[in-house]
Amino acid sequence: MTATSTPGATREPLDPRLLRMGLVLIAAPILASVDATAVGIASASMAAHFGASLTDVQWVAAGYLLAIAVVMPLSGWLSERYGASRMWMIAVAVFTAGSALCGLAWSLPALIGFRLVQAIGGGLMNPIGQSILAQAAGPSRIGRAMSTLTIPVMFAPALGPIVGGVVVQQLDWRWIFYLNLPICLVVLPLAARLLPRDGSGPSAAARLDTLGLALLSPGLAALVYGLTMAGGREGTGSLTVAVALCGGLALVAGYLVHALRTSRRPLIDLRLFGRGGFTAACVTLFLLGASLYSSMILLPLFFQQVRHADTLSTGLLLTPQALGAAAGTFVAGRLADRYGPRAVVACGLVLSLAGLLAFTQAPAMPETWVLTGCLVLYGLGIGGVSAPTMAAAYGSVEKHQTPGAAGALNVLNRLGGSLGTAVLTTVLDGRLLRVTDPAAAYATAFWWAFGLCLITLVPVTFFPPSRSPSR
Repeated sequence: MTATSTPGATREPLDPRLLRMGLVLIAAPILASVDATAVGIASASMAAHFGASLTDVQWVAAGYLLAIAVVMPLSGWLSERYGASRMWMIAVAVFTAGSALCGLAWSLPALIGFRLVQAIGGGLMNPIGQSILAQAAGPSRIGRAMSTLTIPVMFAPALGPIVGGVVVQQLDWRWIFYLNLPICLVVLPLAARLLPRDGSGPSAAARLDTLGLALLSPGLAALVYGLTMAGGREGTGSLTVAVALCGGLALVAGYLVHALRTSRRPLIDLRLFGRGGFTAACVTLFLLGASLYSSMILLPLFFQQVRHADTLSTGLLLTPQALGAAAGTFVAGRLADRYGPRAVVACGLVLSLAGLLAFTQAPAMPETWVLTGCLVLYGLGIGGVSAPTMAAAYGSVEKHQTPGAAGALNVLNRLGGSLGTAVLTTVLDGRLLRVTDPAAAYATAFWWAFGLCLITLVPVTFFPPSRSPSR
């Protein structure tokens, strides 16, 4: 029987232990998200310190994304083999060690290498943490539990530029990494007390799909690399981009054939996609990743290049979006548990579309208060989509399938983000070359983001139907 949630059923309260567990599980991923956005702010300082070009320094961020793409498919197998709680704490420890090493880096190659270490922990924390929380919450509380995990993660992208701007101006770029250490060192002992106990030793039943790993992880890394380069200086016509994308697609296609034919459990079980609710949620998260991550790139650039805001002011201008996302996530998780995810997610997408409209009118130079209100709407909408969609996905699979489902969801969300960023960056660069008013170029790019949001309404129609709440 499919472990689906029942909207309208008697709601179990979120007990204090589950809430404490959720707070511990969100602490490390929010640090990873703030760290990732703050590093972009510090790129110029790193380049000056090491005497390197900005192009070379970009690998501090790009290498991190590539390493995450490699390790993320392993999250399900590692959880089953060694225990989810144990692996989550190891991931936090690796992220902590990588942060310390990044702060101590003596050269740019060393910094890039240590960022790869940091990414191993960063790429595992979120899917494994989601899996632990989903299993602990159960179907009737999954929406509200997911909202506790998602609220700070939604706020982090706006917090990153503020933290990065303050640290670079007042301290040194190394402190972007050092600030992670005390929080991670507090989280680890709390996790040892609060997370569910794993088995006494490794599970021999969970055998690694080595061929699947050899196909999927390099394939995903090649796709992320190709999409990143396509949206950057290489452009879509580059031979490097073409080779990376074609090679990545070939490897992923090879994995799909292997996963359908293998007799052992594949790295990501494609049979999960035989469940309509799970497939609809995955497609929604893929498209949401495309819209959300691309907007995270567009919005700061818009305020800096069109509204001429400095780095710190840009972070402050984006804060309303983060506040809206936090509020939307908090409310939507509870509404989804009561009424079902379809109506809640559809309403969230409509709010997102309304929030993007003002930015499509950039040449008319809307007032700042109008843009602020639209950022709140956009944040409310994105927050209203994320938690219910994840709840629908985890509620559509059996409890023992949760670790594999978490890996699949996060991989698709990351790929969607890479694809959306590449597409919108390419559109923006092309328009900037052809028009004299940068606001017009940004308006076109925001229309594309609007289209991605609009398309996301399609898979939502396949979500479980809403039901009337019980009296």
